[in-house]
Amino acid sequence: MTDKPMIMQILPALQSGGIERGTIEIARALKDANWPNIVVSNGGPMAYELKRMGVEHIQLPVHSKNPLMILKNARKLREIIRDKQVKIVHARSRAPAWAAKIALKKCPGVRFLTTFHGVYNTKPEWLKKPYNKVMASGDLVISISNFVTRHILDNYHIASSRIRLIYRGADVEKFDPLKVKPERVIELAEKWQVPVDKPVLMLPGRLTRWKGHLVVLEALSKMKNKAVTCLFVGSDQGRDDYHRELKAKIEKLGLETNVLIRDHCSDMPVAYMLSDIVISASTDPEAFGRVIPEAQAMGRLVVGTDHGGATETIQDGLTGFLVKPGDSDALAKTLDMMLDMPMGDRKKMSVAAMESVRTYFSISKMCEKTLAVYEELTAQK
Repeated sequence: MTDKPMIMQILPALQSGGIERGTIEIARALKDANWPNIVVSNGGPMAYELKRMGVEHIQLPVHSKNPLMILKNARKLREIIRDKQVKIVHARSRAPAWAAKIALKKCPGVRFLTTFHGVYNTKPEWLKKPYNKVMASGDLVISISNFVTRHILDNYHIASSRIRLIYRGADVEKFDPLKVKPERVIELAEKWQVPVDKPVLMLPGRLTRWKGHLVVLEALSKMKNKAVTCLFVGSDQGRDDYHRELKAKIEKLGLETNVLIRDHCSDMPVAYMLSDIVISASTDPEAFGRVIPEAQAMGRLVVGTDHGGATETIQDGLTGFLVKPGDSDALAKTLDMMLDMPMGDRKKMSVAAMESVRTYFSISKMCEKTLAVYEELTAQK
């Protein structure tokens, strides 16, 4: 028995991704802190993780944006809230948030919390802004970065006193260079056919245009250091045309011996250890971007684009470097400079970056602050 209130997290599905991973991490933190909690989603492979930790998962088609289905989900959610005696509903996406908000109209005393995970498109305004605004309608609203906070305040005009900044976290227990054995790195290098006699640059992330692969290719062609290997690590998720475009660009620039495209990697700590420099070249601003703090936690040098969440996870010149978005010339010069850095300077930057992640961007910090928000809502009348 516990005197802690029941928490319900609700999200579209449990397939893969940052929202899903954050939900699992908070569910585990609640369980460890003796808070009763449930998760509602349309299901997916990550639901198994909830089952394994003993957290109940209820499957509903809350991923649907169909207005009739949202109303139907609201009725089901109302039954679940009453049956499970839920006291806080934590919505992490728009369609589920609408269903929850409608359900709570007939559930007095139940608090509504939302997490604003990204910067939503606001065009056309007459349609998108009213739909998006549900994510700013919680009793409290969690923002995952100052960049997202500015977006909320600029577009949805809520009181800043309702917003709680909680950075997403890197798992510093998992992303720990001391826990990666050299044999695992050698095995992956052999599997991916990575040369052992060249520095390795890596851009992790799904193959989609806004991640900046084309900018990186242009930068590689302009670098003074030609003896490098660049890894693009991530699934194309069916984007065959873009995948072919990348291969054509590689051939056009004469980079066939420099660039390797590899599919999704399930053991990213090893992949990071295989690299010397990790690149985040997103041409659109990332709401947060876990790649940077994960790489920093592994002691890798990082370079990111000077917008969005990267400006908060990278202290330029101290824990990494920032370059103008889409500027292949600037990226080429920065990569050359990083490769030429004295070993002592590299070590100093790596240590500063690792300390920054553990202080500000760890999962434990994210969970601690989120549970504090639950406590705050519980204490409010």
